[in-house]
Amino acid sequence: MMEKSDRSGQYTMNHESSKKVAEKPPFDRSSSQDSLDDLSLEDYWTELENIKKSRENRHEEQEEVVVKEPDEGELEEEWLKEAGLSNLFGDCAGDSQESMVLLSTLTRTQAAAVQKRVETVSQTMRKKNKQYQIPDVRDIFAQQGESTEKVPYGSELESVGTNENKYKEKHDLASNFGISEKNSPCLPEDVPVSETDINLEISFAEQAANLKETSKEKPLENKEEYNSLPSFRLPKDKTGNTRIGDLAPQDMKKVCYLALIELTALYDILGIELKQQKAVKMKTKDSGLFGVPLSVLLEQDQKRVPGTRIPLIFQKLISRIEEGGLETEGLLRIPGAAVRIKNLCQELEAKFYEGTFNWESVKQHDAASLLKLFIRELPQPLLSLEYLKAFQAVQNLPSKKHQLQALNLLVILLPETNRDTLKALLEFLQRVIDNREKNKMTVRNVAMIMAPNLFMCPGLSIKPNEQGEFVMAAGTANVMHFLIKYQKLLWTIPKFIVTQVRKHNSENHKKDKKDKAMKKLLKKMAYDREKYEKQDKNPSDADVPQGVIRVQAPHLSKVSMAIQLTEELKASDVLARFLSQESGVVQTLKKGEVFLYEIGGNIGERCLEDDTYMKDLYQLNPNAEWVIKSKPS
Repeated sequence: MMEKSDRSGQYTMNHESSKKVAEKPPFDRSSSQDSLDDLSLEDYWTELENIKKSRENRHEEQEEVVVKEPDEGELEEEWLKEAGLSNLFGDCAGDSQESMVLLSTLTRTQAAAVQKRVETVSQTMRKKNKQYQIPDVRDIFAQQGESTEKVPYGSELESVGTNENKYKEKHDLASNFGISEKNSPCLPEDVPVSETDINLEISFAEQAANLKETSKEKPLENKEEYNSLPSFRLPKDKTGNTRIGDLAPQDMKKVCYLALIELTALYDILGIELKQQKAVKMKTKDSGLFGVPLSVLLEQDQKRVPGTRIPLIFQKLISRIEEGGLETEGLLRIPGAAVRIKNLCQELEAKFYEGTFNWESVKQHDAASLLKLFIRELPQPLLSLEYLKAFQAVQNLPSKKHQLQALNLLVILLPETNRDTLKALLEFLQRVIDNREKNKMTVRNVAMIMAPNLFMCPGLSIKPNEQGEFVMAAGTANVMHFLIKYQKLLWTIPKFIVTQVRKHNSENHKKDKKDKAMKKLLKKMAYDREKYEKQDKNPSDADVPQGVIRVQAPHLSKVSMAIQLTEELKASDVLARFLSQESGVVQTLKKGEVFLYEIGGNIGERCLEDDTYMKDLYQLNPNAEWVIKSKPS
């Protein structure tokens, strides 16, 4: 079984010859192909051939996924719901306080993306003469910026985002709608940015817009070489980087709203269409292993192993591959025997949960083939049906930095079960690549082999022409390469989004002081604080002097401690002080098993990384409480 390190979220734990696929005919090269000039795609085509043979041998046809083509305005209406802005239209249009708070945190480019969709929905509703309130788009944005001058009602407002050359007008409109200048920081023009820097403090769409404005005469082109992906660094942040899984569910929900708005704004600026898809009708199995939805698998697995986040069969297949040693040449590339794979699938379905399956009979290459089969046969793609096309469209973005930024947002938007399983897969693939000197599996080889397994959804019946097939092969292999190489960065929530969440929470606190639920929460917090104070008999604990924080540790022997803030004090130092006083009775709680949390103030709850400078974070959130506890499974 895999074990997980809580803070990092890391999970630890004779063949048939393939016919050589005929070379593809030459044709005009696209930007995706330019990046692969010196890279053979033979591994990709061979894997496609192996997949085809596997399906033929299993004599199974995957049911076609029915995707309904949305009517006019439906796509935008669904988008607004996904972005947490459904209150801007329909029956709930009058009760839109939460949406107004969210709008108040947006940057100009984000606001322009929202405005474009609201206008489309409003126009569609008027055409259909729907019998409920249809707010004017100008009123929506003006409500959250009442201190600014309203746009004259009779003036004609141009649809934002319909013309790439009118970005300046978009900024002017956003300004009229009350979007604050401070929400849209500009990049200093006189400071050159290193190609290895990835800026997580400024909105990605704002960065793209600034770059576009400063290089009007030089259109952005994807000329970077595939073989030399930039060494993007995860920037140091004194207030600590925030990883997926560090925030409380209520804040993570806001992160997802903002990530969707930001992704849409980025694609709008770069001229790429972002279309989400929904499966209308699809029969799925409600039990078993292969061809079963991830949610169903986890539901049945959690009955056996509470807290399981990765399907047990997925974990066991990876463990079996690793038991054979990751130094095996051709690992993942060499397929298992098709007849054996078919028989193993049937045996696993019958015996896996009974615990009677003989894993010793599974050869390493067979286990690798089963792992890929498991991924391919998911009823909906691991990258989700909703965002699969968006992942594919990443290849069309004009630079590697834009591609990385888009992937970062897409990973955040994945359903939690998909994201956790993808992370476990990518970490396993990296371990395979770490042994490339012996197994001959470089990151490019692995990317080309895994791309068709993740990106091809047979139920969608996508049949590109010859050139389109090559572009898809090159592009999806490139995206797969990014997912593997930059996985640590991709699971980091950009600081500008966390900042927007903090602002959102602060605004909510101002507006909800009289709310009954808030009063109840404050009462509970006061009760908990009183309980902690009673547990520690030190009379000086009641009054914490300036420059000192009180850290609570209800599950440790020292339940409370006053900590003097200094310029160099880090979260790891605070943990070390508590753990150094632990006796043998509670030695099970060691560093790496308990974490320091920032709770309340302008954040719901946030797990701090070791390198967080406490004084800087205290200045950012002076009303927070500080608690040491273990991370929920």
